[in-house]
Amino acid sequence: MREIPHYLKDANMLLSRNGFITSHVWYHGTSSSLVDSILSAGLKRSGDHLMNEAAKSTMATIGNTYRETTEPVFLTPSKELAYYWAQQTVRRRRLRVDVEESPVVFAIALTQEQHQAVRPDVGAASLLMIKDGQDYLEYVAALYQHCQAGELRIDLKNAPRLDYLNKLGMAYINEDIKADFISLVSE
Repeated sequence: MREIPHYLKDANMLLSRNGFITSHVWYHGTSSSLVDSILSAGLKRSGDHLMNEAAKSTMATIGNTYRETTEPVFLTPSKELAYYWAQQTVRRRRLRVDVEESPVVFAIALTQEQHQAVRPDVGAASLLMIKDGQDYLEYVAALYQHCQAGELRIDLKNAPRLDYLNKLGMAYINEDIKADFISLVSE
């Protein structure tokens, strides 16, 4: 299992045989390079401009056009899971733009209305069928074992929508989140 900073370890309090417990507080993992921007402007859908510019530049180099898509803000009920995704973001950014960064986790205290807009990330099924997604499944399965929450059982092709949230901790909100609702999780 990856080394998680102690102050982010929360799966043992959130994970049971039924999956992850959710609340009005959600978490988002990303790169330390984005902290100032997020704390001042909030979380924006498809908000990593540096990665979008790198993709646009790459596509121009090979003669293709690039059209940005608007992705939602990805959320998880666990700091531990958010840290996993923060590590992935740092790794991807390091490969694309060669910058030195570290993983960070943000807590998002949603309003009741926003909380109702959070959806299970069923679209992640396609992600989970590639190597990075398989790594995530192995990571979550190890969390289940570590937390004595039984064995992770999910049929990605036929799983009910809520299993992506409850069992895998994968969710999204299709709206920007104002900085007022966001705080950096630190020791």
